[in-house]
This record gives sequence, C-alpha cells and structure tokens, in this order.
Amino acid sequence: MLEFLVHWVVTALLLLVVARVVSGIQVEDDVTALLAALVLGLVNALLRPLLVILTLPLTVLTLGLFLLVINAVLFLLASSLVPGFRVRGFGAALLGSLLLSLLNLAVSAVFGI
Repeated sequence: MLEFLVHWVVTALLLLVVARVVSGIQVEDDVTALLAALVLGLVNALLRPLLVILTLPLTVLTLGLFLLVINAVLFLLASSLVPGFRVRGFGAALLGSLLLSLLNLAVSAVFGI
C-alpha cells in the first residue's frame, strides 16, 4: 500500500514537471495533479490493456510505435475527466505522455520505486 502511495505522489509531482515543460499542458494545483495522477493510473489500468489487444495488428505493423498513440489518447481522456487538468491537442498529449513515461522510468530506475 505504501508503494502505491509513493508511486501516486511521484507521478503527481512528475505531472507538474511535465506541465511546466510542455506548453500545451496545464495543471492548476497540487490537488489537481494528485487527482490527475490517480485518474491516469486508473485509465491506464482499466482501458490500456483492452486498447492494446484491439489494436494489436496495427501495433505489430508499426513495430510498437502505435502504443505511443494509445498513451496519448489515454492522456487526453484523463485530462477530459479531471477538472483543472488541461491538454491542448494531440501533439501536447503525445509529448506529455512520452515525457511522463520517460520521467517515471528514470525515477523508478534511480530510486527503485
């Protein structure tokens, strides 16, 4: 349980970093970042596996690059569900989801979270 809470807070902090770096992404405050991180985690846990299975032929055809599109779509979906978390367009969602994934990967590698 503690590991989940730490990962949730770290993701929220990284989402605030992404919002500062990517101009098309806005997060109003810390509470919004926590809520957005939670919704993003739920959307990824519930919808991502279904979307990956449904788009498997396209993912194989693009050598896995279509997974970036799925991540961006889920990022946009999360932004539409959380008030105060705004993503302007697919390009910002693509860049934001990619940056958030890379930062999460780096933090996990460094701290073992």
